[in-house]
Amino acid sequence: MKLATLKNGSPDGRLVVVARDLGQAVDATAIAPTMQRALENWDSCAPRLDALYQALNAEDAAGAFAFDPDQAMAPLPRAYQFVDASAFLNHGNIMERAFNLTVEVPAGVPILIQRQADDFRGPCDDYAFPSEADNCDFEGEVAAITGPIPMGSDPLRCEASIRLLALFNDVSMRAHLPREMGMGFGFIQAKPATVFAPVAVTPDELSDAWQGGRVALDLHVSRNGEWFGHPNGREMDFSFGQLLAHLAYNRNLGAGTVLGTGTFSNRDHKVVGSSCLAERRALEVLEYGEPRTPFLRFGERLRFEMRNAAGQSLFGAIDNRYVAAGE
Repeated sequence: MKLATLKNGSPDGRLVVVARDLGQAVDATAIAPTMQRALENWDSCAPRLDALYQALNAEDAAGAFAFDPDQAMAPLPRAYQFVDASAFLNHGNIMERAFNLTVEVPAGVPILIQRQADDFRGPCDDYAFPSEADNCDFEGEVAAITGPIPMGSDPLRCEASIRLLALFNDVSMRAHLPREMGMGFGFIQAKPATVFAPVAVTPDELSDAWQGGRVALDLHVSRNGEWFGHPNGREMDFSFGQLLAHLAYNRNLGAGTVLGTGTFSNRDHKVVGSSCLAERRALEVLEYGEPRTPFLRFGERLRFEMRNAAGQSLFGAIDNRYVAAGE
């Protein structure tokens, strides 16, 4: 099943069901007015949403209309909780080697950080940032959006509580990162609003690519129309179930909790590239002694997309232009 949220002038938009090929959509507000409402009432809403999805794919849904990603908000425009991980240890290893960092992380313990969740951005809107001196970066990730998870749940129960998966760009402002890391109290200016692809999907839409709580598909990233990388999610060192179990160790997780993977990163980077500038720049430091790839400048365009085994776009694409604030 594929779901999206369309703009209607409200902070939470209106819920629609989207066809598998992303060509058509149909209003779902009679079932649940918003994505959050659907997540909170998943057991009663999901069967009705799925019936609408099946009818839409069979071209038998009354009121169907062309799906326009330009009119999409983030699938879940705001959430009660957003937590990001660094679940691809290869990425951290590259950064540590390039910049002589020492990060004390106990073996088997995932890295997680609380993030802001009140301003998720849509897939096609211009993205404004204050200054090129912020060293704007991107990070291609996948998020799990959950139902309620009781405190102390094990990884299997946590994985079974994943309702939807979503693709996102975790925008970073690298100029602020060293200062905020040195303060030891989390990110504020280093991590502005996050951008989501237009459609969230149930895990069954991935078919065989949903493997052990991981998304075993390439994440295609381009910068100004040029290939940047296509790392695969299969190398995620911690599964979504393991990450969620760590998060739920001493707390209940509410319906609509959003958990990110951290930037996709693969060991064969010379073949698959990267999904963030910081990693490419670190690899350049290791190879050439200095970074050569610049951070984002105003007017640049980024595209993120993930395709299934048949070559169809799974989540739709993030396609943003980066502009000066106030433009």
